[in-house]
Amino acid sequence: QELRPRGLDVKQEELGDLVDKEMAATAVAIEAAAARIEEMLSKARAGDTGVKLEVNERILGSCTGLMQAIHVLVLASKDLQREIVESGRGAASPKEFYAKNSRWTEGLISASKAVGWGATVLVDAADLVVQGKGTFEELMVCSREIAASTAQLVAASKVKADKDSANLCKLQQASRGVNQATASVVASTKAGKSQVEDKDSMDFSSMTLTQIKRQEMDSQVRVLELENQLQKERQKLGELRKKHYELAGVAEGWEEDGEWIPA
Repeated sequence: QELRPRGLDVKQEELGDLVDKEMAATAVAIEAAAARIEEMLSKARAGDTGVKLEVNERILGSCTGLMQAIHVLVLASKDLQREIVESGRGAASPKEFYAKNSRWTEGLISASKAVGWGATVLVDAADLVVQGKGTFEELMVCSREIAASTAQLVAASKVKADKDSANLCKLQQASRGVNQATASVVASTKAGKSQVEDKDSMDFSSMTLTQIKRQEMDSQVRVLELENQLQKERQKLGELRKKHYELAGVAEGWEEDGEWIPA
């Protein structure tokens, strides 16, 4: 899904409609993600046993908690957004307000799309993990990514908010709830990974000296390969983040020197 705000490619008078559409689509994506998690949990309880069931229940339970926290945050964001529009539009219509403040509007659209996309990707990763086809690390990355997306939505929502707004306070509380839920997903995933690895750990007691030496050499080679891959991936991640910030800044109205371009 394209995350660049489509508001950049539409007429300004259409931005108001696009904001409502994207916020509604985000809510639908969150609900769909929560429903998929419940379905996965039911399948796990019907088909899994022992450690696998325990791990899957813990991970999916934490993912459900995260979806609930994001749902609360999206609702709080919509409430604050309505308050901002009503207090700032004067005699203008909401659509005219969105058009006049197009940079802010495009930031909301971009952030909302990122949250919906993140929820879908998180559930995809969780689905693969419980099937034994995905990695625990990918699920942890996805949970942190969706936390970053919700932080972007909070930042975009409160740009024009009154600092004493009760709705702003609710949004900030909801944001803390998302952070706590994200930490829970990461913790449950780490614990599950540890349980599975302990269960599947290799028993060396029956191996001969020659076999041990062969395994030791293979392990040394693998360590060197992984260290090299890690260095390359860190360099790649640095370049991706640099490009991400550059594109996000342009899309949301930031100049190269970091100054905000007022709408």
